[in-house]
Amino acid sequence: MDEATPSTGLSASMSADEQLIHALHAEHADALWRYACRLTGGDEARAQDAVQETLLRAWRNSRVLASSPDHARRWLYRTLRSRVIDEWRYRKNRPEVITDTLPERHAADHVDSALQGLLVVEALRKLSPAHREVLMECFYGGRSVNEAAEKLAIPAGTVKSRLHYALRALKLALEEAGVVRREER
Repeated sequence: MDEATPSTGLSASMSADEQLIHALHAEHADALWRYACRLTGGDEARAQDAVQETLLRAWRNSRVLASSPDHARRWLYRTLRSRVIDEWRYRKNRPEVITDTLPERHAADHVDSALQGLLVVEALRKLSPAHREVLMECFYGGRSVNEAAEKLAIPAGTVKSRLHYALRALKLALEEAGVVRREER
């Protein structure tokens, strides 16, 4: 059984990231959820989504949390409010389509998924080795940015940058292959 630290009750075997996200949730989630419920008009599911996204953004932006508790809480509330507003704007511009009938189910066809898999592999081959390596570690290896940085012996910022550019290049390659539709600008 894991030994718990006396001050937080968190497991001593947890990583620093896991401890941070648990501490964030324990300290702020209830207050943020109540605020999100007010902002969403009582829609508990939307409120929960907004709180989770806010806490995830806080975890990714840990320098904010290192500041004073008042500053961190203000940042959390501001981020939550922005998240709810962004989601409201998205729904307003892209209304949900409700149909009375469900589309017919097609028989399982593995040809399409196999073909798409081949196209993705070909698109990955077009990436530079550094970009492909970071994508493989983070997406296929399931590693966080920090874990990938440690494994590849490069700074975490470099991993983030390579991921950004690798995803852009992969998207472009998939658009050229016809797997992904080009977005109209």
